[in-house]
Order: sequence, then structure tokens, then C-alpha cells
Amino acid sequence: MLMSLELVPLARQVDVALRKLEDELRGLSAGTIVLQIRNDVIGKFGIRHLPLDCEDRGTAGEKQAGMTAAQVESLRRMAIEALNHKRSWTHGEISYDFVLRQGKVYLSVQFESNYNMANLMFRLHPKGRDRRDAVNE
Repeated sequence: MLMSLELVPLARQVDVALRKLEDELRGLSAGTIVLQIRNDVIGKFGIRHLPLDCEDRGTAGEKQAGMTAAQVESLRRMAIEALNHKRSWTHGEISYDFVLRQGKVYLSVQFESNYNMANLMFRLHPKGRDRRDAVNE
């Protein structure tokens, strides 16, 4: 039996998304993980990054700098913990900026809530009712 994503806690969804990105995260030294949220469900997710440290890498035979599997695991745990600061909004975006410095992962988070004014406006005629029904009242 499949469970609806709406029933899966956001923390579990973040865990699954970051596990899916693990291979891409390994080897990166900086970037931004972006999660787009609608009704507390992750829709799209991915990584934005620029190879800013290319000049510092030396010769082609030298081992490339970037996160290890253990550092990616640390980033994932910090990202899930950061959700404790999310409040009641259900639509928006979460951005995790990460950087690897001296072998340690640093993470900052930005929450962006989005609201749709059309959902908040008072409706003169409720959906699903024919205008003739409203006139006969």
C-alpha cells in the first residue's frame, strides 16, 4: 500500500531528497541545495553550484577536494535539524547554503514562505454553486 506524500513528515522528505542528491554532493566543496515546497510536500529539489575552487586544484593527477560521504551525512543531519526553525507556512522554498572549510561542513538555511492572495480573498459566490442558486436565496 502506497502512502500519500502529504502524510510523510517534511523532515523525512528532506532526508530522502538529500539521500538522492548524495552522489552529486560528494566531491562538491560549496553550493546551495534548493527544495520547493507546496502543501508541505517537496516538489522540486536540486543543487546550485559554481566550481569556484577550480583554480586552487593544482595538477590533474592531484586528488580533487570536496565532501566525503561522512561530510555529506553531517550536512544531511544539519539540514534536517534546521527544520525545527520552520514555522507554520506550507508553501515556499528552503535553501541550504553549504561550504567545506578545513575539512568541516558549514551550513546556513534560508526559509521563504509563499502565500497566494487568491486563496485568502473572500468569495462572493462559493465554488461549485450555480449563480441561479445564489439568486434564488
